Amino acid sequence: MLALKIKAAACLALVAATLPAPAQAAPEPGWGGDGLTWTTTAIAPGVEVRSGVLQRPTAPYWTVTVAAPATNVLTGAATVVDLGSAGWASATAERLAAAGFPARQEVVRRPSYTDTPRGVAGVRVRTGKFATQAEAQTTVTALRAAGFPTATAAWTGYDVDQAPDAERVHVAVVDPRAFRGSVEASHGETVATREKTSTLASKLGALVAVNGGFFVTSDADGYQGVPAGLAAYDGRLESLSAGSRAALVLGPGPARIANLTSTVTVRSGGAVHAVEGVNRKPGVLRNCGRPGAVPTTAARQDFTCTSADELVLFTDAFGAALPAGAGTQVVLDASGVVLSAGARGGVLLPGQSAVQGIGTSADWLATHAVAGRRLLVDSRVREASGFPTVTPRSVVSAAPLLLRDGRLAVDAATEGVLDPRDLSFGYAWSQQRQPRTMAGIDARGRLLLVTVDGRQPGVSEGVTLVEGARLMRSLGAVDALNLDGGGSSAMVVAGAVVNRPSDAAGERAVGDVVAVLP
Repeated sequence: MLALKIKAAACLALVAATLPAPAQAAPEPGWGGDGLTWTTTAIAPGVEVRSGVLQRPTAPYWTVTVAAPATNVLTGAATVVDLGSAGWASATAERLAAAGFPARQEVVRRPSYTDTPRGVAGVRVRTGKFATQAEAQTTVTALRAAGFPTATAAWTGYDVDQAPDAERVHVAVVDPRAFRGSVEASHGETVATREKTSTLASKLGALVAVNGGFFVTSDADGYQGVPAGLAAYDGRLESLSAGSRAALVLGPGPARIANLTSTVTVRSGGAVHAVEGVNRKPGVLRNCGRPGAVPTTAARQDFTCTSADELVLFTDAFGAALPAGAGTQVVLDASGVVLSAGARGGVLLPGQSAVQGIGTSADWLATHAVAGRRLLVDSRVREASGFPTVTPRSVVSAAPLLLRDGRLAVDAATEGVLDPRDLSFGYAWSQQRQPRTMAGIDARGRLLLVTVDGRQPGVSEGVTLVEGARLMRSLGAVDALNLDGGGSSAMVVAGAVVNRPSDAAGERAVGDVVAVLP
């Protein structure tokens, strides 16, 4: 609001001289699931849905944040981030005061992740307190005109150091001792497509369904709907892991949560070659996390790496035209016999698969895949420790792990959802409140499927990763992981969406779901 400006030069000098030092943040702030009012609905024997609502007068408000300049550590590109150094914050606050905008400096501490440094993450610079977003936006416009181009409106209810005033939580509890149905992951009829959680739930006849793992959302990053991490459906591996990331494993046996990796190889006689992708565009690796990926072989959330040399396997569940381009392709029958070898492209028939190669891997494929001879494909899923496991019936993978044996176990850096060297990567994703979908296992072996609505001031703020872990523990989970969230978060019960998805357009089309089937 322009009325906030202090016009007198003497007042400007006084404000600059008495500028407050950064306020010290309390250690490990955040919400943990307290204050919810619950209602419970029985869906079927062994299946119930609990709905929790939090409303309390904690008085978050709209404000304006001035972001700090930053550099992406992987690409070198200039960017901005909400937190800066103490020196930057002090200088920026002085500039704001001189321009007539009294500023606050807010120290933000690092959360208690298992694999990142502790202490101060940075200092946030803000100005003003407003009742509405429109009022905050008026000040944003004025600030940008005054030489602060990184000013943006912000709702303090998304800050972990501000207690939330509103939360909406839905919890589906599946007790395997009483429930006679099954819990499965499903991508629908094809892998390379997107459908709403409610649409897939209807097709499957699900009692309950939630959105599942990370997936490709843009044509620039591959084929939309394809999992961006480990995925298995009906006992078949349909996407490879992006690093060692948390996964919900459904069968054989009880549901469990584990950090898994995967490998695929092809063999022709005594010659063996690694396959670095399943059902994805060769050379394009969403979330990275594979050998040969550039600029990093580590998992990197919502980042697309590239590769100039690799083999990629396509199954008949892919469901789209095979990608064309330079390289080599072989088509296999259900027994692995090479039916054809040549240029990339075409469509697979039921029971067929294909291997595509680019770079020198294409040369290997052209040399060793001979029409009429078998090309043996071997798929392996392993625990993070390296111990092999049987390919599960269903796997939905996301990141990061939240709980292990009842303890907070958020390994955010290891699973690539933030980089402690680069606050421009993952800070908002992990350390500010967002809509979340989570899964957990409690001490009785029950599966908990949980959604928390977010990005809706006064309705539901969402949770940070640490708050999500605390919430899951308050619900009784001993092991838990974070699934895909944001606008993807959705829970469907008896055919109806019971939560409030955050996208302005409504429920988002996703890659796969976790479905409770009768």
